[in-house]
Amino acid sequence: MNTSSLTTNRTDDLILTLNAPYTSIEIVIAVTATLGNLLVCVAVIQDRKLRTVTNYFLVSLSLADVCVGAIAIPCAILTSIGLPHNNLKLCTLMLSILTMLTLSSTLSLVSIAVDRYIAILNPLRYKSIMTPRNTFICILCSWSLSAVGGLLPVMGWHKSPSTHRCLFTQVIDMTYMVFFFTFIIFVLPLTSMLLIYARIFSEVRRQIQVTAKLVTKDSSAGKKETGIKREIKTATSLFTIVFLFVVCWAPLHVMNALILFCLPCYIPPILLDTAIILSHANSALNPILCAYKLKSFRNKFIAVFCHRNNNIKPGAQAAHHSNIFT
Repeated sequence: MNTSSLTTNRTDDLILTLNAPYTSIEIVIAVTATLGNLLVCVAVIQDRKLRTVTNYFLVSLSLADVCVGAIAIPCAILTSIGLPHNNLKLCTLMLSILTMLTLSSTLSLVSIAVDRYIAILNPLRYKSIMTPRNTFICILCSWSLSAVGGLLPVMGWHKSPSTHRCLFTQVIDMTYMVFFFTFIIFVLPLTSMLLIYARIFSEVRRQIQVTAKLVTKDSSAGKKETGIKREIKTATSLFTIVFLFVVCWAPLHVMNALILFCLPCYIPPILLDTAIILSHANSALNPILCAYKLKSFRNKFIAVFCHRNNNIKPGAQAAHHSNIFT
């Protein structure tokens, strides 16, 4: 065995050793993301009262997160050690899956923001606009756009690796990661969502002020004020999911930009692995956030775990329906 071969084997062993903690954490995240998001889907399927337009978009988000845990993370683990060897097409596909699922998650979050925008700023036309049919068409379009945008590297926007190993930085073109993945998939939708939620909170605040002046004159105004407060609680809960998405993904996008624009800059591998883990962890945190912020999901999760009937007595049905997002 010559010196270069010995050096290569030692390098391979070192990579496997250094990725052991990374792989262990990724496996935990994968299991948590898969099971947790499956629970969200089961909750909506089992409970008719959870089958609302907003929750359909949440299910779409959960399905993307299930795929992250069941498919994307295992692919990330394999490619982190250079697998598969000598198969560029399969390698590019494995590296592109997470991008596709991230785009699907982003579009689901945008759809949720638009849904809440229509519900609060145009409540009289909400049911005629956000019908189940229109909702499913919107979800289908989101997944279709995600497939096209996420699989662009498979269609040719990738580099020709200098080795037989399937390594992210040697296969995926960083111009794609920064100009498309960061700016088009992350920055533009994020800006749109921030503007939408800012408009929502501004409108809700205005409605609360108007209603507060009428509450002493009209008893029905009190009910309207309660409904408005419930809407802002819902919007706040959903905005928290967006905020968590930004916190988890921003570090990786910043590092990708540094890799492309700052060639002398050195990013320690452990820092890059941490950013990757954080981005994947977002998929595991979403169901936890649903359980914590959305009372209807929390109650259903408890019912599923305790194997008890979640049916509600007729007298309490109306109250439960009014609190479906609280």
